[in-house]
Amino acid sequence: MSTKVSISAPIKISDSALEQLKRIRVEQEIPDTHMIRVGVKGGGCSGLSYVLGFDDKTDNDDVFEIEGLQVIMDRGHALHLLGIEIDWLNGLNNRGFVFNNPNATDTCGCGSSFSTE
Repeated sequence: MSTKVSISAPIKISDSALEQLKRIRVEQEIPDTHMIRVGVKGGGCSGLSYVLGFDDKTDNDDVFEIEGLQVIMDRGHALHLLGIEIDWLNGLNNRGFVFNNPNATDTCGCGSSFSTE
């Protein structure tokens, strides 16, 4: 299966989030064949939840390169994720990946789910 890489990514990943994703890949010994998947799934108190992890490419995925890392996203998820920025917070009260989504019209209190309606 050939992998076509798009020239420009529809999302942004901060330097600190990229650093954490690279660290996770090494610590969990994730194969280089797995790409970073960004997506959405139904659920959460606002309707949709974010997906971020390592996965194999499927036929419905677009592939983007961000700072040397291959990122995949299901074409159907682009409507909800165009322009999103994924960041990493390492504070006293919050630690983890944060999704700054300009398409979200409503979010839950913890920020892990959203809606675009």
